[in-house]
Amino acid sequence: MHSYLAPAKLNLFLHITARRADGYHCLQSIFHFLDYCDVLNFSMRSDGQVHCYSTMENLPPEQDLTWRAAKLLQQHTHTPLGVDIQVQKKIPVGGGLGGGSSDAATTLLALNQLWKLQLSNTELAQLGLKLGADVPIFLFGHTAWAEGVGEKLTAVDIPETFYLIIHPGCHVSTAEIFSAEDLTRNKQPIIMSSFLEGQSVNVCEPVVCKRYPQVKQALDWLTQYSPARMTGTGSCVFAPFATDMQAQTILAKLPKAWSGFVASGLNKSPAFRNVAKM
Repeated sequence: MHSYLAPAKLNLFLHITARRADGYHCLQSIFHFLDYCDVLNFSMRSDGQVHCYSTMENLPPEQDLTWRAAKLLQQHTHTPLGVDIQVQKKIPVGGGLGGGSSDAATTLLALNQLWKLQLSNTELAQLGLKLGADVPIFLFGHTAWAEGVGEKLTAVDIPETFYLIIHPGCHVSTAEIFSAEDLTRNKQPIIMSSFLEGQSVNVCEPVVCKRYPQVKQALDWLTQYSPARMTGTGSCVFAPFATDMQAQTILAKLPKAWSGFVASGLNKSPAFRNVAKM
């Protein structure tokens, strides 16, 4: 059995600058990894069968990004090999932390190595984009300034600070938020220096807060201690802290109705640690 990590991510901001004719949104964001990961275990099969098992309720295969990633890679390369994949879920589902996309990306990375396919990361990212707009960042492997639908990535280095992340106990549908009539889709593009000067927001935040009052309550509570923001399309919210101890102190005060954790930001994805070693 071979184990690989699938890290969570934060969107440090999220602007939508236009809507394309195909319905996809043009966006700007910074994707930043966390040292908070799902663990995927791979056992090779010689019969071509692909099976996925998860510590959370199993999804139908057509909705399971891990299974779909394995099948897509298998079909693209015509490999006769198969795999059993066990997913130890840790990243909250529907929280805007990219858990499903990260699991899919790690599956592509791991099987490319374990099946000895020798595809480049660029080829894997092109496949990953078929699974979802967030998959390429996890194959890029470095904190990045993102544009396009999230696939145009430029590596950036930012301080690897500590974050307190709160999950207020609700699941937010990305499709619901991106189809909302009141979503701002004409935000003026910015540059990196504007972000560093604090000239950024998450345009999905007011849309989510209007529909999910738990998210607004979590934002308001966390903002008492540090400037808080929602990640992606929610529902998780986060705030930076200078030290782990500071973040842990606030986590200890967390209302019992919510769950939370402290994690460090990472400029390099831990998903590549096993890839580099083998």
